Amino acid sequence: MTSLPPVLAFFDVGGGEMLIVFFLVLMLFGGEKLPEFARGLGKSIREFKKASAGVEEEFRRAMAEPPVPRNEMKRPLPPPAPLALAEPATTESPDETGPHPAPEAPHPSAPPPAHEPLPPPSDV
Repeated sequence: MTSLPPVLAFFDVGGGEMLIVFFLVLMLFGGEKLPEFARGLGKSIREFKKASAGVEEEFRRAMAEPPVPRNEMKRPLPPPAPLALAEPATTESPDETGPHPAPEAPHPSAPPPAHEPLPPPSDV
């Protein structure tokens, strides 16, 4: 039994099936678009190989580094600084302990609040 290249073995695709796929792609997209697709596929494969080589190199570098000693891994943290409790913010000065003044009346030309019905229109 002959072994297939890994890509073809993964998809279980033989030579005849590949010819049919290439023929269908040629019929669907035409001869002018095929080089463009091949170029894009080549760039994608190249980028994938670069990325996988970078990950592989990172693994190698991590494996080559000496392990960190256990006593350095579990260094005790310094105690946290005490937190100062903040006083609630007030708009009054400590001298004002009396009742608050009443709110101002709305301007006569201002529209009435939304919860009150509008007065009926007057004939002028």
